[in-house]
Amino acid sequence: MRSQGGFVDDSTELDEWEFIGRRGGAVSRLVPGEVLFADPQVKVCAQAAGRELLFDFTDDRAVLSMLRSRHDDEEVMFSNGTKWGVPLAVIGLFAVIYWAGVVRYWESSAARNGYLAIASVLILLLVFFFIRSAVKTWGDKSRQNLRSRAHKYRELAHAARRAGMDVPNRYPHYGPYPFAANFHRETALAESDEERER
Repeated sequence: MRSQGGFVDDSTELDEWEFIGRRGGAVSRLVPGEVLFADPQVKVCAQAAGRELLFDFTDDRAVLSMLRSRHDDEEVMFSNGTKWGVPLAVIGLFAVIYWAGVVRYWESSAARNGYLAIASVLILLLVFFFIRSAVKTWGDKSRQNLRSRAHKYRELAHAARRAGMDVPNRYPHYGPYPFAANFHRETALAESDEERER
């Protein structure tokens, strides 16, 4: 159920034209394409972006689906980061504090070296799993295509606001994606072929 202030949890049922703008954020309503692209120059930019990214930015249902998928993608990225990042931070911090407060005072160098070896192996394993998870999530070409399209949609929305269209501030509420938002045309074409075969 939707809580006060428009914020939602994962079990929230969205209305037909709603999406969640950020992980755990407020529900947003899609700005219709007829409003967003009412300015001819913005519409031309949207059509050019559509050809570049193989996506119809003027199709409201396609845009809504893309924004909802982008929210799911952000949830997965956060979940994967937490799954390995939190244990890495906690165990790493504990290992350093325990070394500083206890282990370095042990008289046996063999015991100290054993502690260092075990702690190092454990931390390196967690680092490995954290990096593997990050590469799998951030490096996925389909997900990068999704982020690239969401990034372009954000640019188009800002252009529409500057042109005087009625677009809410920060719409669609996603950031500028400083990483993992490259477009892979081959992947997009292959996915389009798969959809047509269904």
